[in-house]
Amino acid sequence: MSSTDTIAPSAYVEHLRGRVEAALQEIDFPREPPGLYAPVRHVLEGKGKRLRPVLLLLTAEAFGATEEEALPAALALELFHNFTLVHDDIMDHADTRRGRPTVHTRWDQDTAILTGDVLMGKAYALLSHLHAPLLPEAHRRFYRTVARLCEGQTLDTAFAGQKDVSVAAYLDMIDRKTGALLESCFELGGLIGGAPPATLDDLCTLGRELGRAFQIQDDLLDLMAEDTRWGKQIGGDLIEGKKTYLLLRALEMAKGPDHAWFARIAERQGLPPAQVDEARERMQHLGVVENARAAVMRHTDAAMNEVAALPSGRARDTLRWLVRDMQTRLH
Repeated sequence: MSSTDTIAPSAYVEHLRGRVEAALQEIDFPREPPGLYAPVRHVLEGKGKRLRPVLLLLTAEAFGATEEEALPAALALELFHNFTLVHDDIMDHADTRRGRPTVHTRWDQDTAILTGDVLMGKAYALLSHLHAPLLPEAHRRFYRTVARLCEGQTLDTAFAGQKDVSVAAYLDMIDRKTGALLESCFELGGLIGGAPPATLDDLCTLGRELGRAFQIQDDLLDLMAEDTRWGKQIGGDLIEGKKTYLLLRALEMAKGPDHAWFARIAERQGLPPAQVDEARERMQHLGVVENARAAVMRHTDAAMNEVAALPSGRARDTLRWLVRDMQTRLH
């Protein structure tokens, strides 16, 4: 019996995170030119949560694959995720990421673009380490993820210049931007474990529902987080005028003066920081906050239903714990 067979789900997740972290540091990137590969190492030393590779490893294990068989794909997804963060930071003009300077801030924008490109290329190289019979389908599904995420980012960027954005349109954007990568964690894990095509479709549903729950929870925390670990400015999305689930739902639910008040945030692309508390109070009075919390629970429950259909065992139990932990993070 393995030493990890009987440990608690939280400890097993930490074990897998440690395995991913160690493997990331072992990736053999060149030293020259340092102007390129020093930023690459800077990104991978950022000590993220490694959530996506852990989800892939657990899904692959649920269907009978070993950690060694699934690790190349897990690393590929983590490198691809980091590629998106480097380029997102450029587009968002972000100065920090995980408490450290972003690549375009510490170096420059051209370096950041090239750093992202290298991470993307290495992701495909790592994916190619899978067993040969899996490669055509793995590459097809991986490219679909890349395309959908780029579509989602395009939609998200376009929302800033659109006067009317519906909650339905926002959820479609989430499905492409946040959900696509989570879908890939589950479907690639299932593919590596030999899950049948119909089950792969169910795993995509799991990723999509989890993506919606995760993003709406993120929108909620931006306004409601009380834990200092959140590490971001409270109300930052409203201050920037971002069209999040909360703002769009407020526009759908509000009438008269309340609607006009929230419409000004969207139309003027921002809210003075001093009015964040008022925005929170208005949203709570309208029922927007409760609506968002209910949506997080609804999509989490839908994801949990898909997890329940997985083969029984340690991996399924750990996935069940991890999905709930994601839903309750920082409350």
